[in-house]
Amino acid sequence: MFELDPRLQADTWVLGDFPLCRLLLSKDANYPWLILVPRRSGITEAFELESADQAQLARETALVAQQLKAAVEADKINVAALGNVVAQLHIHVIARYTRDAAWPAPVWGRVAAASYEHERLEQFKAQLRHSLTGDFAWADTDER
Repeated sequence: MFELDPRLQADTWVLGDFPLCRLLLSKDANYPWLILVPRRSGITEAFELESADQAQLARETALVAQQLKAAVEADKINVAALGNVVAQLHIHVIARYTRDAAWPAPVWGRVAAASYEHERLEQFKAQLRHSLTGDFAWADTDER
């Protein structure tokens, strides 16, 4: 049975589900930052997924990256699967700007996490609602 790693639960809000992945929003407001987590138990590496799931992961990652870039007019999209702290397979999709606090370096450990203001969080979710359609099912909860 799929369970989200407790660290991912603590650091994100659940937006909803694609056919394979749960889509999370990082609570760090420094960057528009989404995380895809395949809903498969015990998977720590993409190559451990069945080949059909590997293809679905690639499709969902590309879609999220494309839609995020368009929604927030990012200069660059960073896609990464590190897993050094959280072993559960998860894919970071982070919108970057040449003016952001960490540019051009990776985002990890550069600046302290910033909390979302309610209005900014709702605006970002609204932007995503307009772009993430089709086989994406939004979560029923409105957690903040």
